[in-house]
Amino acid sequence: MAELSVFEKYKDKPLVILTGPTAVGKTDLSLKLAKEIGAEIISADSMQVYKMMDVGTAKILPHEMQGVRHHLIDYLEPDQDLNVADFKEKVFETIDQIYSRGHIPMIVGGTGFYIQAILYCIDLDDDSPANDKLRSELMKYASEYGNEALHEKLKLIDQKAAQSIHPNNLKRVIRAIEYYETTGKLISEHNEEQSQHQSPFNYSYFVLDMLREELYKRINLRVNLMRKNGLTEEFERVYAKYPRRDSTAMQAIGYKEFFPYLDGEMSLDEVYEQIKQDSRHLAKRQLTWFRRERDVTWLELDQFDNDRDKVFKYIIECLEKKGIYDGN
Repeated sequence: MAELSVFEKYKDKPLVILTGPTAVGKTDLSLKLAKEIGAEIISADSMQVYKMMDVGTAKILPHEMQGVRHHLIDYLEPDQDLNVADFKEKVFETIDQIYSRGHIPMIVGGTGFYIQAILYCIDLDDDSPANDKLRSELMKYASEYGNEALHEKLKLIDQKAAQSIHPNNLKRVIRAIEYYETTGKLISEHNEEQSQHQSPFNYSYFVLDMLREELYKRINLRVNLMRKNGLTEEFERVYAKYPRRDSTAMQAIGYKEFFPYLDGEMSLDEVYEQIKQDSRHLAKRQLTWFRRERDVTWLELDQFDNDRDKVFKYIIECLEKKGIYDGN
C-alpha cells in the first residue's frame, strides 16, 4: 500500500532528468536549463554528497550555482557510507519541497542506479532482513583476501549482479550475497522486477553524450585541471581526517588511486594516469547502464553539430511537447 501511495502522490507530476558520462558537460547545460524552466537541481552523484571532496568529484561550488538551488551536495562526512534507501528518502523529501515552491525538480548526475530508484519509485533490496553474522564474515573475508576475491564469490551466485556492481563497492557486493543467502533469491532478479515499474511522473529523461575520442580528451583535460587545482592536497586533507581506506568515499575515483602512491608503489604521475584510465572506464559503465534504460532521449552532440545551444533548444521543445514546460 505504501508503494501505491507514492505512485498516487507523484502521478503526472513534472520531473526532468539530465545525465550522461563523466566530463560530458552536464553542469553548464543543467544551469542554463534550470534557469529557463524554473527548476531546482537534485544531485544524483554518489560522491558529491561528501563534504571536503570538491576537486576530485568536480563538485559545483556555491559561487558557481548562478542562483539555482542545488540539493544533496555536501551533506555527509567522508567516513559515512551512503545508503540508497536513505538517499531515496532525502530525494523524495526534497522533491516535495520543490513542488511546494512551484518549481520543477531536475535530477542531474551520472549515478544511474540512484536515478532509476527515484524515477520508478523502486523498492530496493533494503526490505529483506539483515544478517549481521554473515555480513561480518564477508567483511572479514574481503579484508583478508581482497575485494576482488569477494566479488568472485558474488559471480558464482549472481553473474548479472556481479556485472553491475564494481568490486570496490564492497557494501553492495556484500548486500547482494547477503540477499541471496537470506532469501534464496537473486538480487539481480529482484531489481529487474522492480525496474519494470512504470514511473508515476510526467518526466523527460535526457542522456548527453559525445564521440568517444572527444569525451576521453575532456576526461584527460579535467584530470589535469584537478591536479592543478590541488587534488593531491585535497586527498591528503581528507585522508588525514578520515583514514579509512575501505570507506565508500575513499573508494571514489580520484581518491583511491592515491593509496599505491602512499605505499611507495606509484609515482604521482602514474597516479594521475590511473585516474584518467579509471575515469574512462567509469564513462563506459555509465553509458552501458543508460543504454539499458527505457524512454530515454539521447542527445548526441555530433548530431547537433556540437552546438550546445541547439541541444538546449531541442530539450526545451521536448519539455513543451510533454507539457512539463509551457514557455512562460
